[in-house]
Amino acid sequence: MKLKLLAAALVALPLLAVAQDAPKPAAKPAAKASAKSGASQPVATVNGVAVPQSRMEFMMEQQRGRGAPDNQQTRSMMREELINREVVTQEAQKSGLAKSAEVQAQMDIARQEILVGAYLRDWVKKHPASDAEIQQEYERARAQTGDKEYRARHILVDNEDQAKSLIADLNKGAKFDDLAKKNSKDAGSKERGGDLDWNVPAAFDKQFSDAMVKLDKGKYTAAPVQTRFGYHVIQLDDVRPVKFPSLEEVKPRIQQQLTQHKVDELVRGLRAKAKVE
Repeated sequence: MKLKLLAAALVALPLLAVAQDAPKPAAKPAAKASAKSGASQPVATVNGVAVPQSRMEFMMEQQRGRGAPDNQQTRSMMREELINREVVTQEAQKSGLAKSAEVQAQMDIARQEILVGAYLRDWVKKHPASDAEIQQEYERARAQTGDKEYRARHILVDNEDQAKSLIADLNKGAKFDDLAKKNSKDAGSKERGGDLDWNVPAAFDKQFSDAMVKLDKGKYTAAPVQTRFGYHVIQLDDVRPVKFPSLEEVKPRIQQQLTQHKVDELVRGLRAKAKVE
């Protein structure tokens, strides 16, 4: 089970893995000019309180990340937003809401989320998934998948006697899909006559897949197959070569998974060293 961090950090993680491959776009001239000419100048002063330029640059970075242009129109809109926020913030302070236990708790959580997100982004940047690690995980997944995929159907029942009775019915000429619709307790497949669609053996419990791959096309198991779910009667409908995607197709997904794994390992290590009472 994956470790759970704070919501903001978890939402940010998938973006981290993708960002490793994509260099940040160069700052546009408008941003550079603004930084040079007014880096130390406040964006505005509201009731004597300065709204720092750093807030503007942070918000513009967010807007650029969403695809907005860095131009005078966008900056004017952001300036208005910052002024509005400052006006409302000052009123909230006057009302005493900042001293509310609930508000303070929310602010503490928000601060933690920001710190956790910043720390994880920095850590992942310094410890990216290497090409060698990605290649190794790709080869592992490919080996686990195998070179064939199977289209099978099954009837799942609670006990062995029920399964044996169904096999006896099949031996007498009953149709597999009819028996599945009437008897299977697998709600996900019974209405399709037990059809499980195309899958690789690794998608099933080992007992199930071991029995399935030994069947000839069109044949069903001569004896019930027991798994953690119950007792199965399995029929193999077809077999075909598996179409495994290329490394380039799945590289971003593997990179994301490896990044998440590295973060999980990091947090486990920090927990192990922490004194928790």
